[in-house]
Amino acid sequence: MKIFKFGGASVKDAESVKNVSMVLKSQGFAKCLLVISAMGKTTNELEKVVELYFKKENYQTEIKVIKQKHIEIAQGLFQENHPVFAEINLFFDDLDSFLRRNKSPNFNFVYDQVVSCGEMISTKILSEYLNEIQFTNQWLDARDYIKTDNSYRDGNVDWKKTEEFISTLNSEICYVTQGFIGSDENNFTVTLGREGSDYSAAIFAYCTNAEAMTIWKDVPGVMTGDPRKFKDVTLLSNISYEEAIEMAYYGASVIHPKTLQPLQQKSIPFYVKSFVDPTKEGTKVGASEKNQHEESYILKENQNLLKISTRDFSFIAEDHMSQVFSLLSRHKIKVSLMQNSAISLALCLEDKFNAIDDLNEELQKGFKTEVIKNVSLFTVRNAKMDKIDQFYQEKSVLLEQISKNTLQMVTQ
Repeated sequence: MKIFKFGGASVKDAESVKNVSMVLKSQGFAKCLLVISAMGKTTNELEKVVELYFKKENYQTEIKVIKQKHIEIAQGLFQENHPVFAEINLFFDDLDSFLRRNKSPNFNFVYDQVVSCGEMISTKILSEYLNEIQFTNQWLDARDYIKTDNSYRDGNVDWKKTEEFISTLNSEICYVTQGFIGSDENNFTVTLGREGSDYSAAIFAYCTNAEAMTIWKDVPGVMTGDPRKFKDVTLLSNISYEEAIEMAYYGASVIHPKTLQPLQQKSIPFYVKSFVDPTKEGTKVGASEKNQHEESYILKENQNLLKISTRDFSFIAEDHMSQVFSLLSRHKIKVSLMQNSAISLALCLEDKFNAIDDLNEELQKGFKTEVIKNVSLFTVRNAKMDKIDQFYQEKSVLLEQISKNTLQMVTQ
């Protein structure tokens, strides 16, 4: 089986959905499983619904706008009496009903039940359209196959159960399913983290022992830098799993950080290709003698720099580090870069759940702290060390670290 993942930009409107069918035609639509994201910016729009709901403001109007967008996309694909319109109405009726009945004050729980609707609707529309044009497929609810704990908005996969369920799929037919979502033991929806559809594809690839996995993007493949942020970037045609994992960890937006390890464990080749021109080779990630080690640039924005020192100027010892990292884990704040000296600890942090202020308040009970918000982490992989001066130009550097062939700096 082959695994194809299409992101929101590739199904943003009716013409884009039709283009997906053209990509599939070019690749051969047989023995494949498609993992599909929500259409366009639907996830952002559903996030707004959740925010309005908790503010006790009018979220119903926003739901109507989202519903109308999906109806208009469907109108560009189907006859007016097609059953897909009843399906779309049903999804939005269920969403409205959930929000009216919900008693849970847990923001993350409500978020997952609401935001996941984007993937459910997009996959239903795409699956029905492909069947309409004789690309026969079966629609799957990913929540019946990917099982997780109840860490809402950042679910941890129960690999044993997940593999058990996915192994029941028939590898001789085609499926369309959702990215980004699974379910806990009570069958409540749990999302796998923002941009988690790539990870979903890797889970299905791992559990089906897939021949290959391809992610279809609006870029030619993995570049030496985001072309929207850096000039003169080039395509990396072949890179190793290890290089791709490092790039993803440092913040390369084209690859989700959790995607690569399941693929590496079973040596499943991973391709990043363009849905604009599917005939081009794109990037292959895997074991190869052709693997490149080109200088690459990664900018990870919306970070926080946290500086910690002891109140009595004593050394930062192991018990201090343990206390700090225990609090980071509790608040689900991830470390992007760490640097420590005898009396201080500096951490560049990713705060997906807006918990940095609560963390800082707890730390101040035992430490002196300083938080600098909205900083960026700039990373140069395979840096040419004899030319690194160029990277410091026009930057206010708050923290820097050089290790082997990687340069990193936190800038403001």
